[in-house]
Amino acid sequence: MLPIKLTWDAPIKREMKQVEEELRKSVCSEEHLLTDICMHVIGAGGKRIRPGIALLAYKAVGGKEMDKFIGIAASFELIHSASLIHDDINDAGEIRRGKVAAYKKFGVQKALVAGDFLFVRSFRLGGTWDKRVVEIISDACTATAESEMLQSAHDFDAKTSRKVYIKVIGGKTAKPIEAAALVGAYLGKATEEQARALGDYGFNLGIAFQIIDDILDIDGSEKELGKPKGIDLTDGKSTLPLMLAMKNPEVGKRISKLFVKRKKSQKEVKEALSLILRTDAVHMSRRAAQGYSEKANAALDVLPDTPYKKALKELVRVVVSRRT
Repeated sequence: MLPIKLTWDAPIKREMKQVEEELRKSVCSEEHLLTDICMHVIGAGGKRIRPGIALLAYKAVGGKEMDKFIGIAASFELIHSASLIHDDINDAGEIRRGKVAAYKKFGVQKALVAGDFLFVRSFRLGGTWDKRVVEIISDACTATAESEMLQSAHDFDAKTSRKVYIKVIGGKTAKPIEAAALVGAYLGKATEEQARALGDYGFNLGIAFQIIDDILDIDGSEKELGKPKGIDLTDGKSTLPLMLAMKNPEVGKRISKLFVKRKKSQKEVKEALSLILRTDAVHMSRRAAQGYSEKANAALDVLPDTPYKKALKELVRVVVSRRT
């Protein structure tokens, strides 16, 4: 498969550049170190899927006041960046997007402050709109926090159910993407049917995105990912490919034994990854991601045919075929 190419954002190139400008403006602080930490995170790049979906959803339903909408689109990336800082601290992640994690470079206390700062700046942008926008965004943030707690309750649990897994990734990944699509639909004055469809699109795309992310932690290229493989396994995080591999009649018991170990050597991590790849777990997980991507595409049928609808569909293809 080819590396991800952001052809999906072709109809919103100008607006995405404006989002980048808004991001940099939003993280400026009188405290230069705070600005440096935030720029370390947002300057590392990223796919910018959340602001992109917000922009495309807004335009797909006929939204016109694009210059006013840039700030709200940028707010989704600020929230995402804040969550990445906190995730790395919680999971003791050392590399993010090919760079040293913010807390490793600047210290935990300063990184936490920067994460809080990003959240506040995002709500400053989002709060310029009405109550419904704030409700959608705060509901997504609540779901993210709750799913992180649920996930931590199942750390190193080889018996975690698929239902729990979907609930976890639904909260931490799918709900924020759903929120981006819902806000775009709402502010673009979508019909109730269109808004519901775009929400379904965002949620199912988010589930597919996270399943692929979990697959890449097993069979991705470390060079392309910008981080080591096997992080979920090392941290005891249940993912779909891990769960499926642990059910394999030949090697499942050995994978489970390695998974539940609190301390694993690099040799043990490599052994577990090798065993997982001997099963059909990755293939079955890709099929599951494809199923959610098909639901995302089907949800768009209610929208008029526009370049923005086409771009949303292209994004689905990009997500399920990505290697980073």
